[in-house]
Amino acid sequence: MIGVFDSGLGGLSVLAAIARVLPRADLVYLADTAHVPYGSKPDDFIRGRVLTIGRHLIEAHRCTLLVVACNTATAAAVNELRLQHPGIPVVGVEPGVKPAAQSSRSRKIAVLATEATARSERLARLIHEHASHVDVEVVPCPGWATRVETLHLADAGAPDFATQVRATIEALLTRGADRIVLGCTHYAFLLHLIEPLTRGRAELIDVAEPVARQVLRLATTNARPPSGQRRLSLLATARPERLAAALPALGLGELAQRSLGPAQLARI
Repeated sequence: MIGVFDSGLGGLSVLAAIARVLPRADLVYLADTAHVPYGSKPDDFIRGRVLTIGRHLIEAHRCTLLVVACNTATAAAVNELRLQHPGIPVVGVEPGVKPAAQSSRSRKIAVLATEATARSERLARLIHEHASHVDVEVVPCPGWATRVETLHLADAGAPDFATQVRATIEALLTRGADRIVLGCTHYAFLLHLIEPLTRGRAELIDVAEPVARQVLRLATTNARPPSGQRRLSLLATARPERLAAALPALGLGELAQRSLGPAQLARI
């Protein structure tokens, strides 16, 4: 069983990529919707949630591999999670700074991130190690993850939010960024707003597919991928009905078909 978790719906983009490369694996997804978003919360709080959720997925669901499908949670706690469970492979999600910096022609890239990720030492280290030769603009995007949680489900019009997103992207393009890194898994669900602006002007860097390939590598033993029953269990710490409804609403119908049933409440 592979366990994937995020503060909310954002990690579903990573889950979908994993399901594509491991079509027969059994998966469990946990959304910590009682505490979404993580991006505006203190690092100590985020760290506590990550360790609690990781332990729950291992002990209650017998997960043998964990995916922290959240940039903020990865930055705050992936190292501690690995230390607590040395026998369990843990895959984190980090902004694609390296591929963006390597491929940029204008030598200017931008990273869209939550407030917590934007201030994290982990992001600063990524930039120092892989992007010291380019100009990097880190853009905190307060409220974006929260809006994604409801954007496709309740207020799809949201003209004020759409205007804010478009203005942010247009400003980055005007300043010369030719690579824009989606530094939060929630932002993959804003492509309908972002792509029309960047098409032919900048490349969007998302890491869902590279993360899925890393999961495939770690999950494959003796050159054979894990064989299960294609089961998907959905868990949420609050409003589980919203998680189940999100799959078709976010264009993830293939996951909805794979799900064992309605999302269950996880009291952790």
